[in-house]
Amino acid sequence: MLFIELALIRWLGSEVLYLSFFSNFVLLASFLGIGLGFLRASSPNDLTRWAPVAVAFLVLLVLASPIQVQRPEGGVLFPGAFVTEGLPAWAVLPFIFVAVLVVNMLVAERVGRLFPEFSPLDAYRLDIIGAIAGITAFSLLSFTWAPPFAWGAVVVGGFLLLDVRGLRPVAAVAMVGMLVGLGHESLQPTLSWSPYYKVQLDPGHFEDGNLDDQLSVNGIPHQDIESVTGLQIHDPFHYHAAVYDHLTTTPQRVLIIGAGNGNDVAVALAHNVGHVDAVEIDPRIQQLGSQLHPDKPYSDPRVTVHIDDGRAFLERTDETFDLIVLALPDSLTLVSGQSSLRLESYLFTLEAMQAAHDHLNAGGTFVEYNFYHDHWLVDRLAVMLQQTYGHAPCIDEQPANAALAVLTVSVKPETLRCTATWSATGDLPSTITDDYPFLYLHDRTLPPLYLALIAGVLFAALVSVRLTGIRLKQLRPYLDLAFMGAAFLLLETRSVVTFALLFGTTWFVNALVFGGILVAVLAAIELSRAVNVKRPMYLYIPLLLALGVAWLVPPSALLTLAIPARFAAATALAFTPIFIANVVFAQRFRSVASSPTAFGANLIGAMVGGLAEYASLFIGYRSLLVIVALFYVAALISGRGAVAA
Repeated sequence: MLFIELALIRWLGSEVLYLSFFSNFVLLASFLGIGLGFLRASSPNDLTRWAPVAVAFLVLLVLASPIQVQRPEGGVLFPGAFVTEGLPAWAVLPFIFVAVLVVNMLVAERVGRLFPEFSPLDAYRLDIIGAIAGITAFSLLSFTWAPPFAWGAVVVGGFLLLDVRGLRPVAAVAMVGMLVGLGHESLQPTLSWSPYYKVQLDPGHFEDGNLDDQLSVNGIPHQDIESVTGLQIHDPFHYHAAVYDHLTTTPQRVLIIGAGNGNDVAVALAHNVGHVDAVEIDPRIQQLGSQLHPDKPYSDPRVTVHIDDGRAFLERTDETFDLIVLALPDSLTLVSGQSSLRLESYLFTLEAMQAAHDHLNAGGTFVEYNFYHDHWLVDRLAVMLQQTYGHAPCIDEQPANAALAVLTVSVKPETLRCTATWSATGDLPSTITDDYPFLYLHDRTLPPLYLALIAGVLFAALVSVRLTGIRLKQLRPYLDLAFMGAAFLLLETRSVVTFALLFGTTWFVNALVFGGILVAVLAAIELSRAVNVKRPMYLYIPLLLALGVAWLVPPSALLTLAIPARFAAATALAFTPIFIANVVFAQRFRSVASSPTAFGANLIGAMVGGLAEYASLFIGYRSLLVIVALFYVAALISGRGAVAA
């Protein structure tokens, strides 16, 4: 069940462009579907054998209707400027939501029908052990850059193990069709799969004697692989003004964050720098650059490659640099389906600017450039540089394309040749921080697009409950478990973003956090199997205290610690409330009259918690802990009668 959820989040995000704008759309549909599946477990109408058909139908229809981005003239892309090929968002997103809901509902119904065969805690224990196996399997496939065919093969293998004797012919045909479709996609010679993206190589063409390969990720044009000679001809602004025209001396030690396929590394080498540390988060994109870049910058002995998150590299290294370049670090994707973080979110906060400043030598220079749809984004970044360095940065904008802006600033202003200095163009947007790392939101508010999403999900939840014949009064005895589900989902989200800040927004850190959460849940179950706490208040009080401590100690305060101490402190702060919260849940769950209904109520609550995560867009991540505490207080109050009974 968890493997299918993770695979759908990962795969659909690579196939359907619109999911880039909704951080947990598939997650919300999954939780709602799983909750409905458990609530349907007592129904005499068993639909579980249709699960393979539903999965195959979803996969094949998405494969038949890809949503991609047209490459505009000039190749400039930025949020809100996409011209898509395929069906419109209003047609695609409702279908995706309903299809994901149905798939997860059918799979979860099968699990829910097994729950009554065990005591509630034993059923929950087996469920978590299975979840650990699911996330381990998916993480191993990510580690090996496995294509979707491998994910589909695991799903088909699971269905065969569960139903090989009673498998309906239509289900067998559907699964074969799904594997054929995924196999056809996976074997495309121009496609490959990193832990983050579906990477497509558009074989290069010669222009003015130069080869220009193009990379797209998740259907979006992303990078061009071009020689330094080609850049001088086709993009002289990139070659000159982006970095090096402002420098009075040649930098000996250069750090490039967002090194990608190697263009910026090749430009640095062409300007005779001494050494380049090239940081790139995506191993496949770096590998393609190493293989295909005509100048072979990654083979130069002056270059050291680091496959890592840029902010995490800055926090770990003790090296200092003459020049630090943030080179178009726009991931166009999210860390996971559970939060609003993008891979580059923690590179653009005030604390990140200060971290870069601390790694510059005397007279060192910091540069960041990108394509900006709105000029207030340039103002926001320039203000943070001014706050960090004490003076306004240089600014360069490409005459032919005002969307491209370059900000350059030095520890010592006199070391730069500055042709134009930034000045505000209007009301300045607020500074973004590690607690509020949302670069592309002008104000602390919930955008109308997300309000519409929340309203749509709530409407879909009410309609789906009615259509599946579930009565809401079934959930009333387990209202406290629903509040616990909402609280725990937010607690998970807070843990994900905390570890992303402290150790990097990489898929590996993400997988470790989710795996650690499941292990903590299993430990709480084992404790509850051995110990029966009869007064819930004895657990709620330490839980609320642990939440209070986690709120009082902001994650950024741990960045000054050495890595072992940082890991120990982060684990204690994040996992102590998670462990206690699951002891609370397990103690309550052990005495429920209907374990499938109780678990379903908990998962419906988790969906509500997923919606509440959008509150971070105006209150930040730290304050999510206040909402978590309020949900647990609500669980304590609403569960008093149920516990007493």
